[in-house]
Amino acid sequence: MPLFFLIPLCTALATGYLFKKSNDEIAYLAGVFAAVSLILSLVLAPWQIQFGLLIIVFIITNRLLQQNELKQTEATRKQSREIK
Repeated sequence: MPLFFLIPLCTALATGYLFKKSNDEIAYLAGVFAAVSLILSLVLAPWQIQFGLLIIVFIITNRLLQQNELKQTEATRKQSREIK
């Protein structure tokens, strides 16, 4: 498994740290560079890592959707009680 994706990933982490610690205009440039490096590292990552991240995203999205549906049903129940 090639580990070339670690180079832009480490670069993204370093520039992200610079983004958090700086308050100047250079922070915005560092933030953009960190985002581009992170995307590049995800593109260069092996398929096993990409597949693992995809599964994690699906699990998290499913949980968030369930929480939002629960909140919506509670809100509609409260509204129907207030109307009566």
